Amino acid sequence: MAARRLSSLLTRSVSLSSSFRGANYGVVSGMNRFSTATAAVEEPISPPVQINYTKLLINGQFVDSASGKTFPTLDPRTGEVIAHVAEGDTEDINRAVSAARKAFDEGPWPKMPAYERARVLLRFADLVEKHSDELAALETWDNGKTYEQAATAELPTFVRLFHYYAGWADKIHGLTAPADGPHHVQILHEPIGVAGQIIPWNFPLLMFAWKIGPALATGNTVVLKTAEQTPLTALYVAKLFHEAGLPPGVLNVISGYGPTAGAALASHMDVDKLAFTGSTDTGKIVLELAAKSNLKPVTLELGGKSPFIVCEDADIDKAVEEAHFALFFNQGQCCCAGSRTFVHERVYDEFLEKAKARALRRTVGDPFRQGVEQGPQIDSEQFDKVLRYIKSGVDSNATLECGGERIGSKGFFIQPTVFSNVQDNMLIAKDEIFGPVQSILKFKDLDEVIKRANATRYGLAAGVYTKNIDTANTLSRGLRAGTVWINCFDVFDAAIPFGGYKMSGHGREKGFYSLQNYLQVKAVVTPLKNPAWL
Repeated sequence: MAARRLSSLLTRSVSLSSSFRGANYGVVSGMNRFSTATAAVEEPISPPVQINYTKLLINGQFVDSASGKTFPTLDPRTGEVIAHVAEGDTEDINRAVSAARKAFDEGPWPKMPAYERARVLLRFADLVEKHSDELAALETWDNGKTYEQAATAELPTFVRLFHYYAGWADKIHGLTAPADGPHHVQILHEPIGVAGQIIPWNFPLLMFAWKIGPALATGNTVVLKTAEQTPLTALYVAKLFHEAGLPPGVLNVISGYGPTAGAALASHMDVDKLAFTGSTDTGKIVLELAAKSNLKPVTLELGGKSPFIVCEDADIDKAVEEAHFALFFNQGQCCCAGSRTFVHERVYDEFLEKAKARALRRTVGDPFRQGVEQGPQIDSEQFDKVLRYIKSGVDSNATLECGGERIGSKGFFIQPTVFSNVQDNMLIAKDEIFGPVQSILKFKDLDEVIKRANATRYGLAAGVYTKNIDTANTLSRGLRAGTVWINCFDVFDAAIPFGGYKMSGHGREKGFYSLQNYLQVKAVVTPLKNPAWL
C-alpha cells in the first residue's frame, strides 16, 4: 500500500470539505477566521456519541479502581467535564500486571497458532471500522482535534495498522546458524512476556495502535496506561478487542496519572518490557525507574524540535503550504512538528509574507464544525505553556508577525502564531513548544543550515523542500534525525519506522523494527552425532 500521507487526507483548504460527511456525523457547516474570535465563543456542538466506558479494564472486565477514586476528563472546547473516569493507582497496576502475567504464563494467547492471533487482530480492525463514527467523535470530544482529522485520517490509519500487524503475526520466525563443530544451532524469536505501555494525549488512538499492534502480534500480554487527559477512546476500543475474541488478561487498560499509575508500571518487577511515548523529561524518569527496578528494556519515543528547510530553488507556494501543515497540524501538538522553519535568505521575504497570509487564513473553532482546521489545545496547562513561549519570543525581540493571543474566554483556543527574525538562541527556537507557533529563521548555505539544524538535543524528524536531487541527498544524509521528509511532511505508513536520534528516544515504532521491541532472541544448541554435513 502506498505511504499514507496524513496531509493529503486532511483538509488543506475548504475545497476538500465536500468529501466530508458532515450530515452523517452531526457536524455543522460554517467557519470563522481566527481574527474574528467568534468561532470559539459559539455554542459548542453536542458530540454524537455516548460515554459508555469509564472504568478500568482488568482481566477482561471493567472494574472500579481499588481506591474508588475517579478523575474528570475535560472537553478542551469549554474546559467542562465530559465524564469521571476511574483513577488507577499502584494497587490497580498490580492487579493488571498479575492478570497479564497469568494470561501470558497460563493463558492461550502466546500458545495460540500465530494465524489465529492474526484473525483476532483482523476481527478487531473490522469492528473499529464499523464503529469509526463514534470513535472519531469521542476522540475529537476528549482531545480537541478536528473531527475531520479523526474521521478521515486517523481512524483509517488505525485500521490499517492492525491489518499490517495481523499480517506479520504468522511470519515471525527464527533462524538456523552454522557452527564450527558438530552442533545444530537454532535461533528462536520468542515473545518477551508482559509489556507495560504508556501512551500520550496528542494521538490517543494512533499511539494505542503503535504500541498494542506489535506487542499482540508477537504473542505478548499488555498493561496499557492511558494519558489522564484522554482516557476514553482506549477503553472503547479495548471493549471491541474482547468482542473480537481477545482472551481475558491479554490487554489491560489503566487510566490514571503519571506519578502514580505510570510510575508503578515503570518500576514494576513483573513487567518484562516497557514502552513510553511522551516528553523527553518524563522519558528520563521512566528510564530511571525501569533501570532501578528489574532493568527491563525500554523503548522511548520522545520530543522533537524538527527543522523544516526551504531551499532557494523550492516552489515557494508549495513550501509555504507544507511548512504550515508541518507546524500547525494537530494544533501544533505533534512530537515531529516542523517547528524550526529555516528559509534561504534569497527567498526569505517572499516566504515570510506568504506564510503569514496562510496563518491568517487558518480557521479556528469548534473541531466538530465542518471546515475548521484548528481546534483548542488539550488543556489549561498546555494552553498556558504555549502563551508563555509566545511572550518569551516577543521578549527576545523576535518579530510577532501574527497571532499570539487566545481566542475567546472559554476553552483553550490560541491564534495561529508566526514569528520572524528568530535566532537560534531564543527559547522559541530551542524548546519544544507543542503549540501553533511557527518560528521562521534565515540561512545562507547548506553547510550552515545542516550545522544549525543539528544543534539541538533532539533528532526526531526533519523536512526538506528543494527541486535539486543533490541538495536533497546532501541534506538527508547530513541531518541527524530518524525521519527526513523530502518535499513532503508527516507521511506515515504502517511499514515506515519512526523514532529519533539523541534525546528523541530509543528504538523504533511501526514497521518490522517495532516487532523486535517485543521479542527475545534465544539460541538453542544441540550436539550432532555423525552429521552428513555441517
